[in-house]
Amino acid sequence: MQEKILYGNVGSQLAMELEEKYGAHNYHPLPVVIAKGKGAKVWDPEGKEYYDFLSAYSAVNQGHCHPKIINALIDQAKILTLTSRAFFNNKLGEYEKFLTQFFGYDMVLPMNTGAEAVETAMKISRKWGYEKKGIASNKATIVFAEGNFHGRTLAVISASTDPVCRENFGPFLPGIEKIPYNDPHSLEMILQKKGEEICAFVVEPIQGEAGVFVPDEDYIKKCYEICKKYNVLFVADEVQTGIARTGRMLCCDYAGIKPDIVILGKAISGGVLPVSAVLANQEIMLVIKPGEHGSTFGGFPLACTVAQAALEVIKEENLTENAEKLGEIFRAELKKIDSPLIETVRGKGLLNAIVIKPQNNIGAWEVCLKLKENGLLAKPTHQHIIRFAPPLVITEEQLMEAIAIIKKTILNIL
Repeated sequence: MQEKILYGNVGSQLAMELEEKYGAHNYHPLPVVIAKGKGAKVWDPEGKEYYDFLSAYSAVNQGHCHPKIINALIDQAKILTLTSRAFFNNKLGEYEKFLTQFFGYDMVLPMNTGAEAVETAMKISRKWGYEKKGIASNKATIVFAEGNFHGRTLAVISASTDPVCRENFGPFLPGIEKIPYNDPHSLEMILQKKGEEICAFVVEPIQGEAGVFVPDEDYIKKCYEICKKYNVLFVADEVQTGIARTGRMLCCDYAGIKPDIVILGKAISGGVLPVSAVLANQEIMLVIKPGEHGSTFGGFPLACTVAQAALEVIKEENLTENAEKLGEIFRAELKKIDSPLIETVRGKGLLNAIVIKPQNNIGAWEVCLKLKENGLLAKPTHQHIIRFAPPLVITEEQLMEAIAIIKKTILNIL
């Protein structure tokens, strides 16, 4: 007897077969098909319910299909969706004013994806290096931290140290240096040695894709101060850590510093559209002149409307405070689990991870498969780490239910 499909036109098995046959094999998904989402939960085509503990890599901080964001999308879509930047539109300036005041910067350059925003920040940094710092032509260098993940475009993977991202994709972009993460001394050394040619240091305040690697408490502040000492731009990639995820609006707020350039994406639209942004003050941003950078969809009316609604939800529903409070509960409860599988629990706010120590051929992938069976979706990163990042709208009651699933899974899997 054929299984009843509640959501969509195809069941889970056929959906996976279609992707395998007709789609490029550039992802290795968990064997689950998502057909519906609401708040902190998702459902498969057959109606099985799961807690979503990945949140589309923190894009869905406001929860799946948040009514305010969806209504903003629908209302604007009926009037105007796209004009391109060949003309002014009546939503962009309003959004730019809102966004810059929201984060405390003079100007914004809107783009679509996180990787585009990182490349935008790289271009701005180089231009600033030549025109403001006086770096010799074609000598501008950008410093990145090892273990980073800023996306998968060619320029960005040139800064990566992950062999999977890099193998057989060269030659890579010149003008990039890499130093150890969580090591301010290494930054000081390279700026001391090559500071005249270095325009920027690009860093994640927490390395999410690396496994929620939380640096020492003073790392970001020390790096910022070193950059100021050598007249180098401090660029924070907050695509995953920003928009309340870590219990602060920006993760850099923990350090009490204001980056020269902030890169945002993912949750800036609540998971409804691809939207990203690069924020900076005028002295930096105005090095970019007409024709030097842009995108057909960068700052299109639909995106502006959706992003403003998504950011309003963060403030109106106190999601920053919720992330901080529930994150402390989550880590405390996970640390109580007595299992040889758990080596480390770490994180900030609702961006957390457990480091798995494999036992009896049970590793992170096997734990995630069992979590799925028990009604919770998470995904391994770097083979031995499981990231837990639920939508920030999750309630304490829902969080405790999810923790119970994690505990049950870990304690019964061996």
